[in-house]
Amino acid sequence: MDLTYRAYTPADAADLVTFLTTDTWPFHGSPVVDPDRARQWIAEGRYCNDGNRTFWLTAGGEDIGLLRLMDLGDSTPVFDLRIRTAHRGRGAGAHALAWLTRYLFTEFPGIRRIEGTTRRDNTAMRRTFLRCGYVKEAHYRDGWPSVDGTAVHDAVGYAVLRRDWLTGTTTLPAWDDEPS
Repeated sequence: MDLTYRAYTPADAADLVTFLTTDTWPFHGSPVVDPDRARQWIAEGRYCNDGNRTFWLTAGGEDIGLLRLMDLGDSTPVFDLRIRTAHRGRGAGAHALAWLTRYLFTEFPGIRRIEGTTRRDNTAMRRTFLRCGYVKEAHYRDGWPSVDGTAVHDAVGYAVLRRDWLTGTTTLPAWDDEPS
């Protein structure tokens, strides 16, 4: 997949509202985004401020995804990745995760690790994390309530360490470290 990344600017606000409100995001806190809510998020600086950077994922001249990098002043940033339904399952997520990992570790020397969290049932993203060198570090039981309150899902956390990314290795957590 031939993807390019273009920085979001405030001039893109109308396009961002359209992007967020014309698709569904089943593994996000708000699977359906209302236009007023999207405009509120933009006004609050969620997509463009000192601690956040956002990029469009573009293929064939079409914006097929959005990548928001957050907590950039911290040694452990997190991200939000959204791929349009019509483009899911084609490798865009893996491309974007590899790109954001390289971008963050290259542009921000103080970053030691990058974290991401998804629902347990988001098997595509979980496989993508593993394929891109991220390691499962956490399992939050009943940690992700549905928007309508009818269900609670487990959440899982993944991370990649700078030293592992640099060396191409994977350091697993010490799971058996409970005191006797």
